Amino acid sequence: MLESMTQWLSQYGIKMSQVVQLTEALGLIVLIAIVIHILLHRGVVAWLKRHAEQSQASWRHVLFAGNLFSRIALMIQGIVIGIQAKWWLAPESAIRESILMFVALWVVIYALLALYSLLNALEVLLSRTSIGRNMPLKGISQSLKIILFIIAALLITSVLIGKSPLILLSGVGAMTAVIMLVFKDPILGLVAGVQLSANKMLSVGDWLEMPKYGADGAVIDISLTTVKVQNWDKTITTIPTYALISDSFKNWKGMQESGGRRIKRSVLIDASSIHFLSEREIERLTHAQLLEPYIKQKVEEITAYNREHQVDDSTPINGRRLTNLGSFRAYLERYLRAHPEIHQHMTLMVRQLAPTHEGVALELYCFTATTVWVEYERIQSDIFDHLYAVLPEFDLRVSQAPTGSDFRHWQMH
Repeated sequence: MLESMTQWLSQYGIKMSQVVQLTEALGLIVLIAIVIHILLHRGVVAWLKRHAEQSQASWRHVLFAGNLFSRIALMIQGIVIGIQAKWWLAPESAIRESILMFVALWVVIYALLALYSLLNALEVLLSRTSIGRNMPLKGISQSLKIILFIIAALLITSVLIGKSPLILLSGVGAMTAVIMLVFKDPILGLVAGVQLSANKMLSVGDWLEMPKYGADGAVIDISLTTVKVQNWDKTITTIPTYALISDSFKNWKGMQESGGRRIKRSVLIDASSIHFLSEREIERLTHAQLLEPYIKQKVEEITAYNREHQVDDSTPINGRRLTNLGSFRAYLERYLRAHPEIHQHMTLMVRQLAPTHEGVALELYCFTATTVWVEYERIQSDIFDHLYAVLPEFDLRVSQAPTGSDFRHWQMH
């Protein structure tokens, strides 16, 4: 059988000794590759993984979560096989060229995957830092991955066609317009992400409001091409990243960091209920603890003014008088000053707005001592509950349109 095989090979100009040498070389390459695989994966990588699991350092766990070291080990195996092929196989051997081509593709692919794993690990680690939270890490990572993929694709193509990558790069210039069209959104997203990061305009966790896209909630993800916002009704709104540069949006981060959230709400007072305070009303309001210092100080001030200008007290239109609306405004300001859940170091005032046909608007402008939404709404509601309840004590009425109950009351009379 050996003689027949030798004769058959000799017909093609192949010597049996060459076949034996080739078989021995391939066997040696496979054997060394298996040994290297066991040493790297069962030895080095397994040892590093055990130490990472026992370590308290979080960065070690992150590095092993993406199979970074396994991919590096596979890349090293490919390099070792390529070196062996150059050592053990003849330069003119077709199998040698095939193995070297396979090894080149193997190394490029696993080098790309290893770099992807490294970028993922860096993204996770940087996202845990204060600087990283203010940067579009995912967008930057995706941009780098696209660049690495293009480089890897050029290298793979050059290996397959047997040409230098520089020749392929020279042809890329002619395809610039096509590349710009295909990668328009990633390019715009990358530019927008850099601007958002450099100007500290937006980061994950910020409260974003963008009515044009129906977005009002917390930013949960900033990628290369999109920004995901989880609205307060738990729906998800996706916004193109470059739209945050071309359009306007509101970021509530400043409010959250300030420690106070603004209350700006007004109540409409029936203008016909506004009048000068009588002596009896002044005496009654003096018993209000928050208002007592104000009433006494204003009474002394007004009395001194009227006496100095010899005002005729027979008619209330002469001189200065206290009004129920002015006293109510003073009471509300002092009520807010004494409120434990109102921020006392931010703007606080009670002001009268321009009157309309609906009534006289009295606006409360202040800030709560918390930015938590539920607490903010509770504090605001408590304040206005008290406001509406205390209005009759100043003989003031809320201005509102007649209701069905009012019409029935008029019909009965």
